[in-house]
Amino acid sequence: MIFTSDDRGHNTLFPEGLTLAQLAQFNDIIDVRSPSEFRDDHLPGAVNFPVLNDEERARVGTIYKQVSAFDAKKIGAALVARNIADHLERHFSDQPKNWRPLVYCWRGGSRSGAMTHILNQIGWRAQQLKGGYKAYRTMVLATLQTLPGRFRYRVICGPTGSGKSRLLAALDELGAQVLDLEGLAAHRGSILGNLPDTDQPSQKLFDSRLWQALQKFDPLHPVYVEAESKKIGNIRAPDALLEEMWQHGQCVRVEMAQEQRIALLKEEYVHFLENPAALNEKLGCLTDLHGRGVIQKWQALSTGRAWDELVGELLAKHYDPAYNKSTAKHYAHFGEALILHPADIGMESFREAAKKVMFE
Repeated sequence: MIFTSDDRGHNTLFPEGLTLAQLAQFNDIIDVRSPSEFRDDHLPGAVNFPVLNDEERARVGTIYKQVSAFDAKKIGAALVARNIADHLERHFSDQPKNWRPLVYCWRGGSRSGAMTHILNQIGWRAQQLKGGYKAYRTMVLATLQTLPGRFRYRVICGPTGSGKSRLLAALDELGAQVLDLEGLAAHRGSILGNLPDTDQPSQKLFDSRLWQALQKFDPLHPVYVEAESKKIGNIRAPDALLEEMWQHGQCVRVEMAQEQRIALLKEEYVHFLENPAALNEKLGCLTDLHGRGVIQKWQALSTGRAWDELVGELLAKHYDPAYNKSTAKHYAHFGEALILHPADIGMESFREAAKKVMFE
């Protein structure tokens, strides 16, 4: 961790080579940007105490452009002072004298500088992130080009409905290092992969989540990850990670009978079974691939709740061909895969399969 003293006499943290262990040395990580900036992405574990909310930030920016920088600073300073006072009274007043927060804004400028200065004048040990979120983001992108190459990957392969996610969950229960890309992306990775009542994160927030997850792994032990293509919904996995998975990953292949796959998918996509209209809307997105006639047939099966027939056709005509093509194209060591045959779709069967992967 690199510190320096700025012109106000308090320490500044440089983000180069930043790690989770270094962030953990602070009692709190305070993001003073606006709520919308915070939602887009933030440092792991950060809490949002904005010195300007979205409306105030837009107002000050407009004055800066249309009137003058001086007028914008006068109005902005009053708003910042008022908001910092509110945070002090409502959120910080019970903190002990040895409280040590890290404070950051967009570029390590006046917003975080004002908060850091006031906290230090009170007697706390606040530090400002040099370069702010912008420098942190640059560091994350640079690290994601190299960090994935430190690990050995065991890639869980298998057609849709074979229980890859359940196997990952079982491996996680047993203490294996699991990289859940679909969990980080809040998406199951197909046209039907949106999670109910859950929006995908921004690309920036996904990158931060991935950086955080990789930081926790030990290079001496394998990392288990589900086979993925470049896109997980609207999210793109970094090329460095995909290259390691595709070219060097040791594959584990999960196989299940068609009837079991259909049963598993009906469990995992129960939200579509409860709302055929939502499923039909998603199926409409496949018209260019399969033609209007096929899609209308599938939508009729959905409306009629003929789930086994519909899922069987989707597997045979859409998912399995796409899986076979993608696997053959990307995974160099797929032919050497350890093959698993879980007895059924229950978690106990996947726990037994996980033990075989880890210990045999």
